[in-house]
Amino acid sequence: MKRWVSMIALLFVLGAGRLARTQSTHVMVTPASLAWTDGPPSLPAGSKVAVMAGDPTKAGLFAMRLKLPAGYRIPPHWHPVDEHVTVISGTFNMGLGDKFDASKGNALPAGSFWVMPAKTSHFGFTKGETVIQLNVMGPWAVTYVNAADDPRTK
Repeated sequence: MKRWVSMIALLFVLGAGRLARTQSTHVMVTPASLAWTDGPPSLPAGSKVAVMAGDPTKAGLFAMRLKLPAGYRIPPHWHPVDEHVTVISGTFNMGLGDKFDASKGNALPAGSFWVMPAKTSHFGFTKGETVIQLNVMGPWAVTYVNAADDPRTK
């Protein structure tokens, strides 16, 4: 039993050290300090992004917010890693599956949280302006179920 406890403690310490190395400086962000830019090319036009910590294009933990305008739609897609998402403001509507069907969307108001497992096909849409926060191990990628939906090919 002692050996198991020691082994678990060692794994925890090694893991904590790895997480500590992913962020080398102290980060404090206020809403007023967010630097919003046009959203990534992997998302339909109209979104804004503010990266708060880390780098979504590199391996390691990052946090970013996406500001989505009213009437925004993200076609069915999946990500290669788990996503942890929090609704900061507005309501994000999210559904599962390979086909966009607004009637199957779940309304997630401000304060809602979900974890989307890697490679789970899903879609999203807004009715009003909405801000969501992603906390993910990078690199972040979007793969559309239907390649014709990918804004990078248009």
